[in-house]
Amino acid sequence: MSPGLKLEGVGFAYDTTQVLQDINVTIPEGQFVSLLGASGSGKTTLLRLAAGLDPVDSGRLTWNGAPIVGPSLERGVVFQDYALFPWLSVVDNVEIAIAKAKPTVRKAERLAEAARYLGGLGLGAAIGKYPGELSGGMRQRAAIARALALGSPLLLMDEPFGALDPVNRARLQDLLLEVWEVATPRKTIIFVTHDVDEAIYLGDRLVVLGSSPGRVIADLEVPLQRPRERRSLLDSHSLHALREQVSATLVQDTLQRLKAA
Repeated sequence: MSPGLKLEGVGFAYDTTQVLQDINVTIPEGQFVSLLGASGSGKTTLLRLAAGLDPVDSGRLTWNGAPIVGPSLERGVVFQDYALFPWLSVVDNVEIAIAKAKPTVRKAERLAEAARYLGGLGLGAAIGKYPGELSGGMRQRAAIARALALGSPLLLMDEPFGALDPVNRARLQDLLLEVWEVATPRKTIIFVTHDVDEAIYLGDRLVVLGSSPGRVIADLEVPLQRPRERRSLLDSHSLHALREQVSATLVQDTLQRLKAA
């Protein structure tokens, strides 16, 4: 695996509040990393730094050895609120992303490519509809299609399924894994979530942030083979043991913060 994303002693503050402190993480290309932590631990801030939306205050942040100094087509982002343009049809929302990545390609070809991405995510019948005409799950699939259409090797996902009901959430988890596993080469994914079971089910690895300020308190491999079958994992001893380890780590961090307050 190539170097991928590397954070070396990364720190970030809002005004006088230290949000992230001394973050040291290396994520090889092609790895799926679930980023966990309590509210206020800096998960979204870390994603924004990786996207180049905010500059680091200290340390070094690189993608394949090159410093991250601003937004780039190398890094796609999927937000929880879908961030689709409501005045554009679904296919036009995806076509815009393709136009950024391939400005010399004719629009008709870009629209056809956008339709293929949407079809691959089960939205072939909805390409002419507007975001307001779609369910939350369909809008999130459209947002994922747009991010994939950019062709970015690094995909940053900020609680993308957090607002969905359990059934649609499970469907999109499976769909995301299906798309990621068949891609050649696989994208590097950082997936922010509060849900420990979601983090384990999706990730190759769990990076857990403690808060006040945000720092890495655990970095754990997920000992589950791929492809993963949801039903068979319900009785997995490895899943239960890892869930308990993560939960205990978060509780211990909370207790230490309360004691220090």
